[in-house]
Amino acid sequence: MNHPYLSVRGLQAGYGRAQVLFDVSFDVLPGQVVTLLGRNGMGRSTTIKCLFGMLPATGGDIEVDGLRTNGQASHRIARQGLALVPEGRQIFSELSVEENLIATARPARPGGGSARPWTLERVYDLWPRLKERRNNLGWQLSGGEQQMLAIGRALMTNPRLLVLDEATEGLAPVIREEIWQTLAELKREGLAQIVIDKNVGRLLRLADRHFVLEKGRVVWQGDSDALREQPEIVHQYLGV
Repeated sequence: MNHPYLSVRGLQAGYGRAQVLFDVSFDVLPGQVVTLLGRNGMGRSTTIKCLFGMLPATGGDIEVDGLRTNGQASHRIARQGLALVPEGRQIFSELSVEENLIATARPARPGGGSARPWTLERVYDLWPRLKERRNNLGWQLSGGEQQMLAIGRALMTNPRLLVLDEATEGLAPVIREEIWQTLAELKREGLAQIVIDKNVGRLLRLADRHFVLEKGRVVWQGDSDALREQPEIVHQYLGV
């Protein structure tokens, strides 16, 4: 039996007295791509913050590779194989491209998420523009280049689970397409992913399973075929 790499059960969390997550449960198997779907404010990004220890859970359990991570510091959680490409990129603007990549680098662990270890040269092979601009500071990059750098920086940790929060938002169509192609290639290599994005069509092509959040609860889950067959789900929970 293929045991989940990430298991979330009955997750609850909020900000001050405002509870945002009431009962969020989902799994990510090794090599699987899942999505967290829902309108803004429904709890997707709050869930991600809890996974990485940036927001304490007030209830429920989070397990990474069978180990409970509730209450652990973010850097300890990251060492267990999780890597985040955050909304807004959040690269180090005063460091060069190469310094950004080296700053987060960790050697690959046995049973890692990708077929080959991620190194500086491999990231440059993935994103040749980063190699061309390796001496440029973060603030000197375009938005698309910054997003490439944010993904490359996460890959340099040699993760087993890559989490992407709105990684294509606000980018030119050609850059968005490059990112979707990259995520598909990472999936083929066996890297598990959690993807938050508004492009449902591309998510249906990429992901194995989808979890729809509404007011801090998972209200629907299923694979891409099931979601295609139920357009009312997209209209009810994802439409504007």
